[in-house]
Amino acid sequence: MRRFVTLVFLLLFTIPFGISISGCSKKTATVFCNGGDSGPVVGQLFSIALQPKLYGISLNNGEIGQVSQPASTDCKGSAVTVNTYIYGTTDMTLADVEPSNGRLCAGTWNRNTGGGIADYTTCNPTGKSGIAYITASAQGAASNPIAVYVHPVVTSVVLGAPSTDCTGDPATNCAPTAINSSVTNASLSCPVSGMYPNNPLMSNGCCMHAPSVVLGLPTFSGLSCVSQTNTALLTSRIYSGTIAQNNQQNISCQAGYLTYTPQTSAIVSIDQNGVATAQAPGSTVITATLSNAGSSAGFFATCPPASITLSTPSGSNNITVNQNFTQAITPTVLDTNGVTLTGVTLSYVSTTPMTLPSSATPAITPIFPGAGAIVAMCQPPACNPSPFNQIGLFGNGTPVVSNALNVTTPGTNTTVLYIGSTQSQYIVPVDFTSSTLGAPVRLPYVPNSMVISNDGSTIYMGSATELMTFNATTNSLSNQDLTASGPVLAISPDGSTLVISDPIRQLVYLYGSTGGITTSYGGVGTHAEFSPDSSTVYITAGNQILVHSAFTGWTSISSSAIPATDVAVAVPDLGAFFAGTTTTARGNCPVTTVTSSNGQPSTTNVLYPDAAVTGPQTDRLAATNDGKHVVGVTVSSAGTATLTDLSISSLNTGSTAANAGACPANGTALKFTTTPVQTVILPGITAGSITGVVPSSDSSNVFVTYAYTGAAVDGTLPLYQPAATGAGTLSSVTLSTSGATAPLAPVAGVFSSDNLTFYTGTTGDNLVHILTKSGSSFADTTKPINPLLPGTTGTFAPPNLLVQKPRKLL
Repeated sequence: MRRFVTLVFLLLFTIPFGISISGCSKKTATVFCNGGDSGPVVGQLFSIALQPKLYGISLNNGEIGQVSQPASTDCKGSAVTVNTYIYGTTDMTLADVEPSNGRLCAGTWNRNTGGGIADYTTCNPTGKSGIAYITASAQGAASNPIAVYVHPVVTSVVLGAPSTDCTGDPATNCAPTAINSSVTNASLSCPVSGMYPNNPLMSNGCCMHAPSVVLGLPTFSGLSCVSQTNTALLTSRIYSGTIAQNNQQNISCQAGYLTYTPQTSAIVSIDQNGVATAQAPGSTVITATLSNAGSSAGFFATCPPASITLSTPSGSNNITVNQNFTQAITPTVLDTNGVTLTGVTLSYVSTTPMTLPSSATPAITPIFPGAGAIVAMCQPPACNPSPFNQIGLFGNGTPVVSNALNVTTPGTNTTVLYIGSTQSQYIVPVDFTSSTLGAPVRLPYVPNSMVISNDGSTIYMGSATELMTFNATTNSLSNQDLTASGPVLAISPDGSTLVISDPIRQLVYLYGSTGGITTSYGGVGTHAEFSPDSSTVYITAGNQILVHSAFTGWTSISSSAIPATDVAVAVPDLGAFFAGTTTTARGNCPVTTVTSSNGQPSTTNVLYPDAAVTGPQTDRLAATNDGKHVVGVTVSSAGTATLTDLSISSLNTGSTAANAGACPANGTALKFTTTPVQTVILPGITAGSITGVVPSSDSSNVFVTYAYTGAAVDGTLPLYQPAATGAGTLSSVTLSTSGATAPLAPVAGVFSSDNLTFYTGTTGDNLVHILTKSGSSFADTTKPINPLLPGTTGTFAPPNLLVQKPRKLL
């Protein structure tokens, strides 16, 4: 019985278990790379790659570095995990390596020094220079060697012209690492050609002949710009020591490979071989990285525009574009080498953006009837930028303006007029679509100025206490800011920035429309005007002219006509004219002086230099949108008003029509050529001061407003109509008398956007007269508006603050 039980036990347990072991046993098949039965095995370590293969590592004497983590793969290229590598060097007295982790020493690591000092903690420089090669090995495989360049401590890197004398003046273009597709420890070959079949490697680590000579490679000299899409090989001279200590040494061929990085990649792209490709106009700082550190080596310049030409299908510069119709325009941009540029960041700006908006694209789309001029601008820093000390070099960092397209949009529109006074705490809106006078809106303080944004949405009013913001859509006060007191002198065309002058603190503020002072400068401003692209504002401030540019910041200029009393930006925007005892102008092209240090050119500049205009005295002035006239008016102590028409016959004396909108190539000041074609006394008025010179947007009519506090009643509004050539026509419009009180003087005025109506506020009757165009003149035949502005003295106030926004006819 016992034997039977034992037999059952063996059948139930021993036999199934044995069968189970035998049936589940598996053996992993060995797969060879060649698909056969021998050779490298898939999944086992086959190759080790060290980086950087081509360019190696550069170390100063005594500097500690690190070999990058090796990349290990099998024979199929799949990654393989390796826990431990062994690193070796061909010369441990030149470039030593810690075997277990690849830490490098440009010299020799300490070993077995005793005294409790751990091995591989101190790098002892040996003073040797040269090339050693580092490898990594594991499991019977060895990596490619990478070069380690050991050299004296680098003190400077200077980007410049390539060397043509690799013996006496070596540069990085002489070094084999800059020209070989690979580096091995077997040889460092130098390029050869039929003319130079022998080009040995010299003892200084250089090739006898530079590749720019042997192979004819394009090179960047730093002495000229490179046209768009063209390439140039960047080369540098690397120095150890200093001239001051009389130990400067050129180590360009010992230091290894440089990598270059542009500060502004949109201007130039640089590949790993140091070949630069010019992209967009401008210049940029180039940083060279060497010995684990970066330094500013120099700059690269892509050639700037020399001219911008706008054309239309009709071929004319005077075009008619209907309301809400888009007219495409074609810009042609040529650089200083005559190369046609593409992809240039141009802004298309308008002299009347309320009706003819500016655009980021080459197109014209009027939104209301009216007139204006469109120009294309390449304006730093958005277009053709440069480092500050390179402004003007090769033309980089300077603006370029196209010809003007004069655009007329036929039709009529109505107006919403806002009426205020410096003697009243109220503002009154008048919507001419319904011919109703809006309810007066009480303000917190009496305004001393009033401007409206070009989109017509917001009115800003300065006061002695605060800035008041008025919503022109809801006709209500939307904001107050006690930190910005004083008159509002101007608003930028894009509506982003106000100019406010604080006479108490004697500061001029640039104020963001979203709230807050962005920057300020000392002075008391009187008038201001922005460039059409909103990047620059010119401000008259007594005995100084202030200019703020988004590119160069604040500039203060002593006024030669003290005080400068008014400003008008030239059309096209190449500077500004200033009223004063002598009418003057300032150009936006700097006067550039080029100097050189260590082979690197740099510039010093006089910003906004005198533009050689010496005109008669003016108190107030304005420029017409067609770019042909600057009209100014002055008044004598006896009340006699004199008008001067400066005809702008040409810009940039000595230029051609092809580059009239660019700065002079020789770095001199841009000149405005003007001729006083007419200086006439305004008849029928006795003025105490000129309050405004108001041109229509189509440049055909200019009204002059003035103030007078005497007893005489003039009741006339001077009108000047400039001519295309020669003298214009001077006349006046008689203001009608409504009621018992006659108008004394027109103190403020504004054109409707379609130029068919002129609104003028008058003293005496404290009305707003509506002058309508009939033929080529204007007449005061429409019933005036009586805003009934409550005055601060108990009487009605004169309406001397007027702004308008257009509205479509219902």
